[in-house]
This record gives sequence, C-alpha cells and structure tokens, in this order.
Amino acid sequence: MSALAWLNTEAFAVFDQKVIWSDMIGNLMGLAALALGWRRSIWTWPAQLLSGLILVGAYATAHLAGGVGKQLLVIVVALWGWRAWQRGKQQAQDGSIAVRTATWTERGMLLAGAALGTLAVGGLFTLVPSLSWSPWADAYIFVGTIVAMVAQARGLVEFWFAWLLVDLVGVPLAFQSGLVFSGLVYVVYFALVLWGAYDWYQRSRTTTDAPALEGATA
Repeated sequence: MSALAWLNTEAFAVFDQKVIWSDMIGNLMGLAALALGWRRSIWTWPAQLLSGLILVGAYATAHLAGGVGKQLLVIVVALWGWRAWQRGKQQAQDGSIAVRTATWTERGMLLAGAALGTLAVGGLFTLVPSLSWSPWADAYIFVGTIVAMVAQARGLVEFWFAWLLVDLVGVPLAFQSGLVFSGLVYVVYFALVLWGAYDWYQRSRTTTDAPALEGATA
C-alpha cells in the first residue's frame, strides 16, 4: 500500500464517525504550527507546509475542492512566509519576531480582499458544481486562509482573528464532510487563538516603533 493510500485509511472511529489518518495527522501538525506561530518560531512555516501536504489527501477524499485549494495555498503561502521570516531573522536585533496591530488601511485591504475573493471563488464554484458541494462555504475558507496567512507573514495581530473566522465555518463543514478530527480539534484551536491573540497584542504594545517584521526565533 502506498503512503498516500495508507493516509486515507481509517485510523479509528468516534461516535460511529470514521477518522482517517490524513485528517488526524494533518490537523495535529496544524495545531503544532499554530502553537509555534504563537511562540513566534520560524518552525511554524515548515509545520504548516507539512500539514498542508497531508491535508490535501484528506480533503480530496471528501470531494471538497475548496479544501484542497485551501491546502495548496497553505503550501505556497507557507513557503513565502518562511522566506519572509528568514529575511526578518537576518535583520533582527534580538532574534524575535516584531508583531503589531494592522493600520486601518491594512484592515480595510484585508477585508476587501476577503470579500472580493470570496465572491469570485464562490461564483466559480457555483458555475462549476463539480468543484464543490458547498460552494460559498468552501470559497470563504479558501480565501480566508490566504488572508490569515498573509497577515501572519506580515506579523499582524489580526491574523489570529482571521483564523478564528475561517474555523467558525470550516469546522461545521468538516463534520458534514466526514472529516471528524478536523471538528474535534476546534476547541484546542479556539483556545490557542485566544491565547495567541492576547500574547501578540501585548507584545505589539511594546514594539510600536519596530518594523512590521524583524525576525524569528529558530
């Protein structure tokens, strides 16, 4: 049996719901990436990259084109974010990521990008029904993930809230699609998001004069 085929086999069952290996391992890696992001460690990006690679298989088995697209984008943006934080590390004075709250202009751009992107992708999924059985929810997740990761790569506190908004739609959709483990980890995600947002906000108050991105701990 190939590694891909094995990843899409059943690991165990919870309340008569099957949990596949790719769903479980990919989401555990996602949790690790979120925790590393909270700690402002550069290893958050390799963890997100690996999580995305594994979850592509999970979403493909659930026939969620938006989910597959989301994970492919996770892979691309993780590579970009990794490079951005590596550049920042070389410029750092204290070896840590400088975080800040977004300006109102940046917030407006993130919201506008999320809204326009969701309309465009949702329209595409609606015109081509074979791409997704839940076009607007899929589009929202697809675009919201890009917005969240771009904000993270720029060291913006708002990235935590963007992830929370994505999960509020993604978790119910995961349960409906049979990706039970994705739903079960939601409570942990929620706690990490709240703690991470608080920590980054506190740090942003002491780095208001620092550039948007200064570096990362290894």
